[in-house]
Amino acid sequence: MDHDAISIDGGTAADRHARPGAAGAGGANDLLAHFSDPHSVARYAEGPPRFVPGFTDLHRMTRLLLTERAPDDARVLVLGAGGGLELKAFAEAEPHWTFDGVDPAAEMLGLAGRTLGPLAARVRLHQGYIDDAPEGPFDAATCLLTLHFLAPDERRRTAAEIRRRLKPGAPFVAAHSSFPQDDGERALWLSRYAAFAVASGADPDQARTARAAIDTRLNLLSPAHDEAILRDAGFSNVSLFYAAFTWRGWVAYA
Repeated sequence: MDHDAISIDGGTAADRHARPGAAGAGGANDLLAHFSDPHSVARYAEGPPRFVPGFTDLHRMTRLLLTERAPDDARVLVLGAGGGLELKAFAEAEPHWTFDGVDPAAEMLGLAGRTLGPLAARVRLHQGYIDDAPEGPFDAATCLLTLHFLAPDERRRTAAEIRRRLKPGAPFVAAHSSFPQDDGERALWLSRYAAFAVASGADPDQARTARAAIDTRLNLLSPAHDEAILRDAGFSNVSLFYAAFTWRGWVAYA
């Protein structure tokens, strides 16, 4: 399905990247700009399975956690939906769910539409950030491989806005880069991140570049800090369900 065949709401890229605090530090904005490059977007699907251990299983576990409380006809909010990989995994397994996917990069939303194919009939895509998401109320929400782009205060605000859009008790799954930040440990875990990527087929130079970008551009926090942010945002029963080198995933409830 081509870009024009799906419904994408939102403003211009310039409007979004000018939004104060929307993506945290300037380095995070540089990484987000990467997702607006057509060449990078075209190769996006190759990356996550090589850099994120158990990537497909992460999608499967996320869906199973949502089904514990979400109804058969759930309306699900997916923040960071560009690329469409988790949307496709959820939509294929849950034929009666509908989705609102939000992402700041138009190119990535176009890729999501192509990835979804006929499944896009149950998906509305919105260009922007959490403030551009529908008000809901939603039966469930996810934010995968995304919150590490945001500075702590913006991360907390974004999580609170997700919670506000959920029905009481609805599940929320977040997974992103989160690992020990103490001197020495941080560098060791980043080296393990790169080593896994190379062992999974990534080009060594690409892995080194990715390691450096994460080290200098992302807003990296410890797992304890990330859990505290979810609680501060109003979520309850925050539980770790996924841990793989530099990645962590939690389920929590509105």
